Amino acid sequence: MIHLAIIYHSGHGHTEHIAGHVADGAREVVGVEVHLINAQDMTTRLNDLSGFDGIVLGSPTYLGGVSGPFKSFMDATGKLWGQQALKGKLAAGFTVSSLPAGDKQSTLMSMVVFAMQHGMLWVGNPILPEQHRGVPYDDAANRLGSWCGLMAQAGHSAPADSFVPGDVKTARMFGRHVAATLQRVTHEAQRPVGAEC
Repeated sequence: MIHLAIIYHSGHGHTEHIAGHVADGAREVVGVEVHLINAQDMTTRLNDLSGFDGIVLGSPTYLGGVSGPFKSFMDATGKLWGQQALKGKLAAGFTVSSLPAGDKQSTLMSMVVFAMQHGMLWVGNPILPEQHRGVPYDDAANRLGSWCGLMAQAGHSAPADSFVPGDVKTARMFGRHVAATLQRVTHEAQRPVGAEC
């Protein structure tokens, strides 16, 4: 069994809601077991990270970056960095903000840098924006046009589940893509040296 962790922090429930849809999409890939974990809980058991084959990072965007609790989780992995405990594992990321832009790109880039420092392999978001094919904007996958990770938008004081259908669809597609990539990479790594492709 391949193990994928989705580690997130959610201040008002929006990021948690999207994390759930990412997990649902990932669970559609046979042979991948998905673990949905709050970043604050993970901080107390960091050694468990080495047991996952892939890690999806999720945080709201606060003032152009990850939230304080998520940054605390990232900072706490310093000992693992020294041990190279996460080297070679797959990584991906997602973020939510209340505005269409909201500087979500800088949040995702901080996740990319974090993964690179740990020697992880980053999985981006290859989903083509569907509005270019005539799908209504709110229903379109990757309507926000993000390539290095998943972006979603929810109103500042809106209920936690108040996302347009396109963002929910994108989250599921993204989760499925990450899990399928993890499965493919894991199987390739297990192929005997010299085996035919």
